[in-house]
Formats: sequence, structure tokens, C-alpha cells
Amino acid sequence: MSCCAPGAEGAMDNATLPSAEELWLSSRALGDGLRQSDLSVPDVYCGTCITTIENALKKRPDVARARVNLSTRRVSIVWKEDVAGTRTDPQAIVQAVADTGYRPHLFQDAEAGNDALRNQLLRAVAVAGFAATNIMLLSVSVWSGADSATRDLFHWISALIAAPALVYSGRFFFSSAWNALKHGHTNMDVPISLAVILSYAISLWETMHHAEHAWFDATVSLLFFLLIGRTLDHLMRDKARAAVVGLARLSPRGAMVIADNGERNYRPVEEIRPGDTLFVAAGERIPVDGVVVAGASEVDWSIVNGESLPQPAGEGEKLLAGTLNLTGSLTLRATAEARNSFLAEVISLMEAAEGGKARYRRIADRAAQLYSPVVHLLAFTCFLAWGFLGGDWKHALMVAVAVLIITCPCALGLAVPVVQVIAAGRLYKSGIMVKDGSAMERLAEATTALFDKTGTLTLGSPRLVNAGEVGDEALRAAAGLAVHSRHPLSRAIAAAADAAEEFASVSEIAGGGLEARDGRGLWRLGSRNFALGDRAVAGSSQMTETVLSLDGREVATFRFEDTLRPEAAATVRRLQTEGMSVGILSGDREPVVAALARRLRVDRWMSALDPQGKVKAVEAAAEAGEKVLMVGDGINDAPALRSAHVSIAPSTAADIGRQASDFVFMRDSLSAVTEAIDVSRRAGRLIRENFALAIVYNIIAVPIAIAGYATPLIAAVAMSTSSIIVVANSLRLNRFSDHVRAAGEPAKPVHAKEVLQP
Repeated sequence: MSCCAPGAEGAMDNATLPSAEELWLSSRALGDGLRQSDLSVPDVYCGTCITTIENALKKRPDVARARVNLSTRRVSIVWKEDVAGTRTDPQAIVQAVADTGYRPHLFQDAEAGNDALRNQLLRAVAVAGFAATNIMLLSVSVWSGADSATRDLFHWISALIAAPALVYSGRFFFSSAWNALKHGHTNMDVPISLAVILSYAISLWETMHHAEHAWFDATVSLLFFLLIGRTLDHLMRDKARAAVVGLARLSPRGAMVIADNGERNYRPVEEIRPGDTLFVAAGERIPVDGVVVAGASEVDWSIVNGESLPQPAGEGEKLLAGTLNLTGSLTLRATAEARNSFLAEVISLMEAAEGGKARYRRIADRAAQLYSPVVHLLAFTCFLAWGFLGGDWKHALMVAVAVLIITCPCALGLAVPVVQVIAAGRLYKSGIMVKDGSAMERLAEATTALFDKTGTLTLGSPRLVNAGEVGDEALRAAAGLAVHSRHPLSRAIAAAADAAEEFASVSEIAGGGLEARDGRGLWRLGSRNFALGDRAVAGSSQMTETVLSLDGREVATFRFEDTLRPEAAATVRRLQTEGMSVGILSGDREPVVAALARRLRVDRWMSALDPQGKVKAVEAAAEAGEKVLMVGDGINDAPALRSAHVSIAPSTAADIGRQASDFVFMRDSLSAVTEAIDVSRRAGRLIRENFALAIVYNIIAVPIAIAGYATPLIAAVAMSTSSIIVVANSLRLNRFSDHVRAAGEPAKPVHAKEVLQP
């Protein structure tokens, strides 16, 4: 896969850069005289791009540190407010980025051209493929022994087809190479552009002189393969950015602010300041971190702790940005600005985690740094050697072009993505989606599996477990109240009852529960404090519970447990058998998590974790030398999914959880985790074999080209043959037999007490 480089526009002048005032206002104060600015650089595509920008920034005395995120194409610059008593000009820092040939913008003004670029790449692939196919058809007639007049005609037709195809489809490589050279450095597109241009020029020369051979088909085919690689890379980067973009969309655009005189005005979320009084209606998300000053409601905290059960919120309760107000209106006092609130922090965690995956980036950097100068030097040396020693400069040029073509890293470029595509197809047939091309390699390396609880090890559907103990009369009374609510626990009670009493009027108290009055007295169904009032005594149950009371006296306590995901226990045991360490990271209460850990025979578990806590747990495992597989489903799991070495989420996960993960499994069974590991390990072996084949090809082919035994046509055929061999080896993955239950085999839901018996 070729490396990309700066956009065609080149460096920008000060008039097109953000102003110094805009940069100061958009930057964040970090303390100790440091500020951070975030820039969008849409032309960043590869390791060389990262190295070029970061090195240019690190040379400046006013820059403390700089980091380029390849997936989001974001440059985070931490700069000093002043240097030696002189106020820093942030526009000069941005100009340093522009001087490298990359177009910087303020991050919030990131270009909306990603889809347009994808479409341009797809059209370029289509044009190159169409041209290559037609030229090859004409070449067949030439190779079959057409007479000279017919051969010349077909060569001219091929030249006319190739010229516009090269201009249109090759512009990505040509503009990239030109801008790199214009700014004083090279990249992998420089030798590729030279090979394409020289190959076409020589073919045109041969056609004009009625030669027997021309290499228009090789020229366009080379371009076609390279464009496929670039398009796949672009699509992968777009998917990586989708998680952060989707999470940002959860943030409300604004909120109703209550003035001191009681007047309510809508204000954009960016303008809300600590101390402002906000009104949040039922069904709205909390715009910024704040404290409840009036009202009562139930709040969905799944974005924070991943738990599906709403929590009551009343006066004095601290709420975080992004949580969902469910049942009643609330009045809040803002305690943080939007950019410093919980949701912004989660987004920052995700981007930091993505930027931390540096191993593959270092490999790409080394390849980019070695390939271009080595190929240039080798081709130029061959040209001079054949020219001076052989005296035939035309032949010397042909040898140089052959070296440029034959050393094209197409086989190396295909070594990984072809296996990934085939493996992804196999997993797709089993109901497992692969979202990141490098994920299978990382999954094969995993040594530790950390699972979220609710929605991952369990299905997030509470089930009443003591219906037979509470008595039919109590169950019917509770069901009569429960049918008037959509709360998950109420629905579980209603589903467990054969019949329900009828109450004339049932009220739902926000943050408490349900109540109704009949001839016997006041019935209440809800939390222990709500149902029993002053008689309530704190319990330590290992299960979620709801209390039914009559005039403040306890009638029955209903206990619930979550339904284990099918084959959860078997999956955990198999991972342990294969030597992987297994743990649970949950936002639920300690007694509940401890009980589940005992049932699954897992010794490693943590409870009451927020997103930062889960990230810290993953990072601690990584620092201990473990390569973590994170399996989670909630918005609260997204930063940990990003931070882990590799991650998997079920299809029932929140949108952000699915987007942040590397794999998504569509079926209920947790055996998808072990199946993905099996296929990934086999794919990893094939990738290593493909690399070996590509290296052997270069060891054999390059000396032949240097010796002058390979024309550009033979070089193109050899290059294509190496690619075909790599593809054929990759297809062996289709013969890999499954070691787990086939997808589609019916699996009934299994409950904890049933599946975990010794």
C-alpha cells in the first residue's frame, strides 16, 4: 500500500490560516503557562506524514509537545504562552504545519470532504480498472501475433485509453509526489510516479517508432492496484473516526438557561458557564456537568456505568453531561463548561487511546523512510551502470524503469489486507463483523480478556427469580401496579404474573416508584426507601430488588437477576483453558459483580467503575505486559474499548460502543469471542507467510531486473504474479475448519443458576 503525502494545494499563506485571535480563543489553558490547540489536517494519511509534521513542530522553541492522530487527522499542539518574556504567536506555529505542505484548519472547522474524497478514490479505481481491462484485451491480440499495422493501431488506441486514465486516476500520486519534492522531502509516491510516467513515456516512444512491445497495460494495472490499497486505507480511517464523531453527537446543542428574573432563554451549549441555572425537561440529555437544585426524576446513567436500570435523581444529586433525564423535569446549576464536562472527557480519552497504538505506525514509518531512497538509489545506479558500461542509454532507462516497477511493494501491500478480507468474510458468515483491518492481528496476540458485565456477560434483561416465594396474592398486586410502568423491573414483574389486580388510579413518582390506593390502604412498589419510608433498612443483597408495601409495611421483596448471555460460562472456561487471563470490569454494585464472578469462576474483577476507571484498569494491565482484549457494550465502555489492545462488542451495544470496537458480533452467543480468536490466529499465520513470500519474490526478482533480464512488461507481470501468489495463499483460509458452534445454530437463553452448575 502506498504512502500518501501533502495535498495539491501546498503551503498556505497567513491570509488563509486561522488568525492569532481565533487560535487563542479556541485553545485550552492547561496551566503552568501551557495551552493546547487542536488542528484538523485532512491530507494526513501515513507514517511519513506524521513524522514530517511532528518533527517540524518539535523544532520550535514555543512548542512543548505535538501529537498527530492518524485516524482523526487531528494535530494536538501544546504550546507555551510566552518564550523568554515574548508572547507566543500561535499563527506562527500553525504556519509551521502549513510549511510542510499540509493544510491546517481549526479542528471544529474540520473539512467535510471525507465522503467526497472516498467517492473520488472509488471513481479513480473504476477508471483505472476499466482502462486496464480494455488495454489488456488489445494486448492479447498483439501477443497473439497481429501484423505490424494492426499492432501499431492497437498500441495507439492503448495510448489514447491510458493517457486520460493516468491523468485522472494518477493525480493522487502525482500531486503527492510533486508537493513532497517541492517542500524538500520524498515519499513512496515519488518512485511510483516516476515509474508510471517513465513507463508511459517509453511505451509512447516505442509506439511512435513501430516497436513490437509497449507497456501501457502494465502502467495502468500498476496504478489500479495502488489505488485499491489507498481506497481501503481511507475507508478504514473513516471508520475509526466514526466513534468519536458519533459520541460528540450525543452532546446537546444547547439548553434552556433560567435568568435571575425567572426568564428562560435558549443558549448554545458552548456559551453555558459554571453557575448558570439550567432547565432540563424529561427526555433531554444533561448538557453539561451540574448539580440538581430542584425537581426529581430518574436518570439513565448507561453512558457512565453501562447499567440499564435508571437511577433516581433529586436535589443535591450530581449529574454528568450526556446522561439522559427520563421521567421528570430538573433544574440544574452548571458546574463545568461543555469542553470540560464528562462527555468531552470521554471523547478525549478515546482520541488519546487511539493515538497510543504506535507499533504499527512505527513499522509504517520505517517502511516509508527506507523504500523511497533505496528504490531511487537502486534505479539510478542501474541507469548509470548500464549507460556507462553498456553504452546503450535507452536500454539503461528501460532497466531503471523495470527496477522501479518490479520493486513496487504491491505484494507486501496485499499481504495483510487480502487475508483480512477473506477472514472478515468468514467471520461475517458466522455473524461477526470486523471493523478494523489490523484488529485480527492484534486479537491473535491477546493474552488477557476483560469483560463488561451488563449487556456483555449478561443480556441486560432482568428476570424475577423469587416469584414462587412471594406468593400469588402479592405477585398479582405488584403486577397491577407494574403494568402502568415501562421500567425494566416493572416489566419483569408483569411478565412473571399470570394475572394482575386492577387499581382505579396508579401514579408513577419520579425517582421513587408506583403507588395506588384501594380499600385496603396505600400500595407502593419501588425502591426500599420509597416503599417503606422510615421503616426502610439498608440491605446488602447480591441481587437487584424492588419492594411492595401496604401502608408502609413490607408485603414482599422481589429479587431480580440478569440473564447470562448464551455460552458465557463456556467461553470464559475455554479462554482460561487456553491460558488467557479473564476478568470483569463493571460499573455495577460490588455484591452483584462479586456474585457473578463467583458463578463464572473468575477471580479477577472490579466493580463500581466509571469510564476513566475502566481505562485505568486496561492501562494497568497493559503496563504489566498484558495484551488486553476488552469486551464491552455500553457508551461507558467506549474509552476502554479504544484503549485496549483489541476490542469486541455485541450488536446490542450502544452505537458508540459498536463504533469504538474492532469487532461486533451479531448473534447472542458469547462463543463469537473464541471463534474470532481462532480465525484471527490462523489469519496471523497466513499474513506472516505472505510477508515471507513477498520478501522471497524481491530477493529473486530484483537481481533479475538489475541484470537487465526484465523489461518493464516482464517487471509488471512479475509484480502481478507475486500479488497473485499472495492472494492464492490467503485463500487457504477458506479451508480452515471451525472449532466452535456454527453461527445460526439455535441457542436458547440460559440463566446463571442453570448454566453454572458444577
